[in-house]
Amino acid sequence: MDTHWDAVLIATPAHTHISIALQVALHGQNLLIEKPLSTSLEGITELQHTVKKKNLLAAVSYNYRAHPGFRAMKTAIDSGKFGKPLQFYVVAGQNFSTYRPAYRDIYFADRSKGGGAVQDALTHSLNIGEWFLGPIDRITVDAAHQLLEGVTVEDTVHVLTRQGSVMGSYTLNLYQQPNESTLTLVCEKGTLRFELHKECFRWMDTPEGIWHEEPHTLEGRDTWYILNAAFFLDTLEGKMEPLCSLDDGIQTLRVNLAALAAMESQQWQQIKGGVDAGS
Repeated sequence: MDTHWDAVLIATPAHTHISIALQVALHGQNLLIEKPLSTSLEGITELQHTVKKKNLLAAVSYNYRAHPGFRAMKTAIDSGKFGKPLQFYVVAGQNFSTYRPAYRDIYFADRSKGGGAVQDALTHSLNIGEWFLGPIDRITVDAAHQLLEGVTVEDTVHVLTRQGSVMGSYTLNLYQQPNESTLTLVCEKGTLRFELHKECFRWMDTPEGIWHEEPHTLEGRDTWYILNAAFFLDTLEGKMEPLCSLDDGIQTLRVNLAALAAMESQQWQQIKGGVDAGS
């Protein structure tokens, strides 16, 4: 392997990420790995050890964290102005076949390759929820294939979570007409909301008050992907910490896997916390 590069981007189907990442890390290359990090915990500990041993930068590409609207909401949460977070809920959906017309013929059709609504789409919301509020501790899921033609993987998901004392819910479908995603956090002293489809962060801090609006409009559909790449380059230059570290990506992987287990068992799943917890 040529080793003069600053970093390697791994954007293959999710079930191949770790084996490729290990080879890249063993050759001393920094890593940006597409989401989700993987489809299992196999090889995760070895990758962690290799990255640490060789003092490499490894990040996971959850690009919601690059959008200025999500970043504004994160700043507001961290400020403490709105008090203790109590409830977080996400309502999202889109006509997936319009945006991904080849979905039947790619990894999406196969859960073992990272397919299905949980690993392909909902994982973005789960990751941003953890960025806002910390690790998800336990999860239960109701999911089904309702409409998408030519596949059998789930296209509709309803999730309940606990993040410490914060109660959460995440809903998603991949067939509705409007392409919409709304994230709402209710705190002791106010309510925060980001509407991705309107690119607007808003908050209300008095009963029956008004929404204070803060637009965060990006020109062009690819702009926040470009921002995500730019943040990674800044990280390589030592200007900032990774938007989503390897450890954060591992945590969200554990949540993905717990969600799939909850789908099958129809029971709450505890999520084994911490990194380097074995595979």
